[in-house]
This record gives sequence, structure tokens and C-alpha cells, in this order.
Amino acid sequence: MPERITLYTAKICPFAQRTEIALAEAKAQYTRFEIDLQNKPDWYASKVNPASKVPAIAYGGPEVPPDQPSPESVKLAESLVLVEFVADLFPESGILPADPVKRAQARFFIEGVSSKLIPTWYGYFLRNAPVEDFYAAVEYIQSLLPAEGFAIGQYSIADIAIAPFLARTRLSLLNEIGKYPEGDGKKVWATITSGKYARFAKYQEDLFARDTFKETFDEAYVTDAFKQRFANARNQ
Repeated sequence: MPERITLYTAKICPFAQRTEIALAEAKAQYTRFEIDLQNKPDWYASKVNPASKVPAIAYGGPEVPPDQPSPESVKLAESLVLVEFVADLFPESGILPADPVKRAQARFFIEGVSSKLIPTWYGYFLRNAPVEDFYAAVEYIQSLLPAEGFAIGQYSIADIAIAPFLARTRLSLLNEIGKYPEGDGKKVWATITSGKYARFAKYQEDLFARDTFKETFDEAYVTDAFKQRFANARNQ
């Protein structure tokens, strides 16, 4: 029986949503505590995560208020570490395949997300780097997808790793939020959801239709937060 779980998270953060999706897939009971990333509590770095980032988990220990974390609980951080931790705690969730080959494929997919998709997206979004680099990353991710289904066929940690970033890519492009020239966002979205990217587009649809994704993504909140946070991106 898993011990007490307290999750420190933030709605705006794609890394944090990864852990929330994993917990939702596991149907885990846990306490959720929202961290304001623009005004973090003084106690957070010293008592939960020295890196002062989300997500983080306090595992075990006595029942205490989330803003008074016990030194008796184990503190864990980093989204992909936490996703696999949840998968290990709740093997019945199926998000970490039992088959070693499938596990390796899922982790290989995640490596591509981490080394190719995320850096090129943020390059375009925050620095107006060449969109062709982002397109190349999308094409690479698409090349890893099976003919149908999720990243390795069954839903897994691979899909949990990518979904929050694709969701924020979508809302950023459709709302023209970012450093890239205004008006290009909708064109880029149209490109990666049609034509030679048709398989990638269907994959995104499947990810966004998943109940655990919808339960953990407050699109209106995140859109508003992005508009406020990146309002002056093109002027910087």
C-alpha cells in the first residue's frame, strides 16, 4: 500500500502536469498543493525542493498541512523521475510497460522529446529560432509513432512526457503568443496538423482526448497565464 503523497505543482507548468497525469492514470489518492512560480513560498526550497522547481513530491511521513512539510517524509523531484516513481508505486496503472522492449521504446521516445522537440519548440517560441528546426523535430517524433495508437501502441510514460508540451504549443500558436512574428502561429499550427504531419496530428488528437489529460489541464487558466507572462515577448 503506497504511503501518503503530497504533490507540489503549478497549473502553468508542463513538467508538473506530467506528474499529475501519471497520478490520475494511477487513480492515486494524494494532496495537491499549488505553487505560485512567480512568488514561491520561502519554505519551499529549504523544506521540499532545493532547486525551487515543480513538480516535487513529499512521500510518507505523518499527516501535516502541505505548507508545513514534515522532515520525516521523503522529498522527490524532477518530472520524469516522478512519473516513473508513480508507475512503480502503482504498477496496475500500466503506464510503464511490463515488456522490457516496450519500456525501452518508451524511454527512447522520451529522449527524443527531451533532446529534440522541447528545445526546438522553446527556441521558436522564446527566441524566434528557425521554425524549420521545430518542424524537423516534429517529423522525427512522427517517425517514431506506430501506424495507430499512442507512442508505443499502448498508453504509457512516453505519452505522459509529451502531452503537456504539445498542449501548450497548441494554445501558444493558436493565440499567437511568443517571440515569433505575429500571424505565424496559426500557420505553424496548420502545418503540423495536416499534410505530411497527418499522423502526428492524429496522435495529438488522441492525447488531448484522454480523460486524464483533460482532468489535469486547465486550458483557460494556462492560456490567460501565458498571455500575461509572455505579453511583451515580441518587444524584448
